[in-house]
Amino acid sequence: MAKKRFRNIKQGKEKEIVTENPVPENRRSYATAGLKIKAFLTDSFMLVMPIMYVVFYLVMDGREGFAEHKMMGWIYILAPLVIVQSIFMFKTGQTPGYRAYNLSLIDESSGGKPSLFIIIFRNLSAILSFFTFFGWIMMFFRKDSKTLHDLLSGTATIIKYDKK
Repeated sequence: MAKKRFRNIKQGKEKEIVTENPVPENRRSYATAGLKIKAFLTDSFMLVMPIMYVVFYLVMDGREGFAEHKMMGWIYILAPLVIVQSIFMFKTGQTPGYRAYNLSLIDESSGGKPSLFIIIFRNLSAILSFFTFFGWIMMFFRKDSKTLHDLLSGTATIIKYDKK
């Protein structure tokens, strides 16, 4: 097929072929930093607080016991948290906070649910990036609002739409 000349199109001798928008309809809508923070705070109160209560008062025998053995106390808190979050993410792709704000965790390459190994790796690296703060601050400077643990694990948090 010969190349269409602009002059011929302008004079109406040939019709311009208009192609559709190259952006696919199934484009992912990444979760904003605000939604991720709200989901994090919801998960903090729904998951972390009960675990902290059990560790403080049943395992460590009060605040004083926790104050004496802070490192071991935080391990007792974070290990069950990683396990519980990994179970939630593996079953449904959502924690209670993600469900409250209609968010879902996906594998970036396939678009489906990530494997259990990737979810556990993501949750462990989320704890490490929480202590460095750099990993969490990244989401404010990226257009897709990905954190360091999302980049390392190849996952993304998206807004989940109901199909009607």
